[in-house]
Amino acid sequence: MLRHLILCIATLAALPAQAQLRVGETGLSLTGTGTVATDYLFRGISQTRSRPAYQISNLELSHESGVYVGAFLSNVSFAGTNARQEIDIFGGYRFTVAGLNLDLYGIWYTYPGYTPAPGQFGLNYAEGALKVTREIGPVTLMATGAASPNFFGSSGTGIYLEAGADWRTGLLDLTAGARVGHQWVERNPRFGAPDYTWWALTLGRDFSIAGIGTVTASIGYYQTSISRQDCAPINGRGQDICGARALAAISFKF
Repeated sequence: MLRHLILCIATLAALPAQAQLRVGETGLSLTGTGTVATDYLFRGISQTRSRPAYQISNLELSHESGVYVGAFLSNVSFAGTNARQEIDIFGGYRFTVAGLNLDLYGIWYTYPGYTPAPGQFGLNYAEGALKVTREIGPVTLMATGAASPNFFGSSGTGIYLEAGADWRTGLLDLTAGARVGHQWVERNPRFGAPDYTWWALTLGRDFSIAGIGTVTASIGYYQTSISRQDCAPINGRGQDICGARALAAISFKF
């Protein structure tokens, strides 16, 4: 993993320095995050089969009113398929009520270039979600609920709940985080796994560069309740994409 983290740092250093782009007096601004990580985990499950991920996340055009649209791009690798990239399109509205920060949004997950082989199903799906956060001193609490009418792999209704907290420790400017989530899926055989719980503990630090942006270094431990045998089995054998793992990442926010 150390070798991968060094690769992360070297790759990120090659990125051009950019600052937040404001669009004249329109109230619009463009932001984004470039990330290099040792893996791409989505709700605790590896999307790259434990290989490095290269991502543009939260590429976002937002308005001061709270309305925004954006995109997420990443490499992926699903065993037995020709899916190699993921491009998600999202949009939503952020607002504040009674001290709570709310984010109501929708996402269209797509996998360009993927062609289903005989017996395989479509991967694209839509999801609507609501995220709520609240800051209490150095702690930020969060909760998310999401629903899809036809989840990944044409697996029917998907319901997801997540809760967590981030604590600005005051020690070396480190932020400690914890997350726990649960995914329900209507057609588990098509999804490739039973309903499951995942959790994570993370540690990160921001490095601000005046007039340029913010570099974030992070490391985390992730685990799911899915056994190896039940993890997206192929020919009766489960895969090593749902088990415990560490993830290291370097991100550049502009």
